[in-house]
Amino acid sequence: MNAHAGAPMRAPYYAETGNECALFDAAHENGLPLLLKGPTGCGKTRFVEHMAARSGRRLYTVACHDDLTAADLIGRYLLRGGETEWVDGPLTRAVREGAICYLDEVVEARKDVAVVLHPLTDNRRTLMIDRTGEELTAPPGFMLIASYNPGYQNVLKRMKPSTRQRFLAITFGFPDPETEIAVIAEESGLEQGRVAPLVRLGGHIRNLSGMDLEEGVSTRLLIYAATLMAGGMGVEKALEAAVIEPLTDDDDVQTALRDLVATVYG
Repeated sequence: MNAHAGAPMRAPYYAETGNECALFDAAHENGLPLLLKGPTGCGKTRFVEHMAARSGRRLYTVACHDDLTAADLIGRYLLRGGETEWVDGPLTRAVREGAICYLDEVVEARKDVAVVLHPLTDNRRTLMIDRTGEELTAPPGFMLIASYNPGYQNVLKRMKPSTRQRFLAITFGFPDPETEIAVIAEESGLEQGRVAPLVRLGGHIRNLSGMDLEEGVSTRLLIYAATLMAGGMGVEKALEAAVIEPLTDDDDVQTALRDLVATVYG
């Protein structure tokens, strides 16, 4: 399982685009779960990291995947030094500590995960651990956050209404050009004058989303490209490695993207 915990630290940079910070604070203060919806690389995870650091809470992040089960989140017995020992999973640790648990791309996890989350996302705020016979009540400070990309949902992997309606929800999109320029310049160190055409290119590519591309270019990939350019790499090579190759394997679409690069950069 891909999970990690982060102790409270200085809040990483995040540019607010709406009232998401105020909604997070209200949800945290009232012990309400929060659902983040939006495309890949638009800033959902950075938002959670920023708000967790700002609130001074430890953050447990779990990257959900096809094989992730409820036991991976709750914990299991392990053999250590000839003895069988119970080891808490990240969700259990977050509940015990009053921390924040962030389930990234939660719809990718197996269905039994939703069963575990339901009593944590209503007025009970409890976590049942069948293996140990414990029933934990989440203390003040505990917060459950989940995210998913609506564009990736299909018949087999779709969040059920019965689960969705247990969360407050925010829809994230790509920031406006002015904000995206500031974000990329801050993260990459590339001066804003050189970031501006990169953001224009990103806008053109996103207009292709749903036609020739499954999804538009993320802010994350634009930051990667800007980082390479700030380090001295030429524009064409940086965009080839950070934008064109990650977006598609289709030769015709790659050619169209290179034409867009030539149009924007002259």
